[in-house]
Amino acid sequence: MLLINRRKFLREGAMAGTAIAAATVLPFEATAAVTRQITILHTNDVHSRLDPFPMDGSRNQGLGGVAARAALINEIRNEADQVLLLDAGDIFQGTPYFNTYKGEPEIKAMTMMGYDAATMGNHDFDSGLENFALQLQHARFPILVCNYDFTATPMESMFQPYKIFQKGELKIGVLGVGIELKGLVPDNLYGKTVYLNPIEKANQTAELLRKKGCDMVICLSHLGDKYEDDTLSDEILAKESFDLDLIIGGHTHRFFTEPRKYRNRNGGEVVVNQVGWAGIQLGRLDYNFTGFRKKSLSNAHTVVIRKKTRE
Repeated sequence: MLLINRRKFLREGAMAGTAIAAATVLPFEATAAVTRQITILHTNDVHSRLDPFPMDGSRNQGLGGVAARAALINEIRNEADQVLLLDAGDIFQGTPYFNTYKGEPEIKAMTMMGYDAATMGNHDFDSGLENFALQLQHARFPILVCNYDFTATPMESMFQPYKIFQKGELKIGVLGVGIELKGLVPDNLYGKTVYLNPIEKANQTAELLRKKGCDMVICLSHLGDKYEDDTLSDEILAKESFDLDLIIGGHTHRFFTEPRKYRNRNGGEVVVNQVGWAGIQLGRLDYNFTGFRKKSLSNAHTVVIRKKTRE
């Protein structure tokens, strides 16, 4: 009788252990099968264009403007669960708003629209580092750049090399890289800023973001998409990277008809996109994530920004 009870105990114990193991594994497998989504919105080279282009018969008449952009961004946020709004630099310079107010309305407008992060372009130095740092008092978003050393400058405590955003169950790492300033920006405007190799710094920062568990790594770049010579560009950065998934570009004012895709040093896909200049377009990239960091670009398009008119 004792032997029978012992066998029954062992059998029931084994069944219970199997049930516990199944309860542990099944939720894990179910979680791995769940599709997670994120929508990335982006601009570049807006150049102080707060108002739409005037209705003067020109090619861009009626396009752009922060009011129409804000309305479009809100519309997308209402339909998408997780959204990141990013800018690839050259926020300043190009209209009388900057000449008069030195960037204050531009930064306030980006804060109002809920930008998550931006990087610096060469024209953001146009009134000097002290002015740029001063205008950032109006920002509720970080300036990200990992290849400028701002030690002993007004920007020393006003930037970050990267930031990690928690979007639902996804961790998205974002870093920034800037263009060589020597010969492009007057020496007195960038002062003691030290330019560091963008490829080396981007790779170091992206590796760190992977180690911190990021599901995706995005680079905000103001290098320019590509050049006819060997000038460092987004194309070169993409091919020489190891951990980047997406490069949001600027500087060259190119209106991409669709994102470009490259292979990095690990054989992974790197997507590069850019949306011209002056806030005429808003880029939108929709990503799906399944399983262990398996991601795919499910939708990519640019939306022309114009005020909606009643029919």
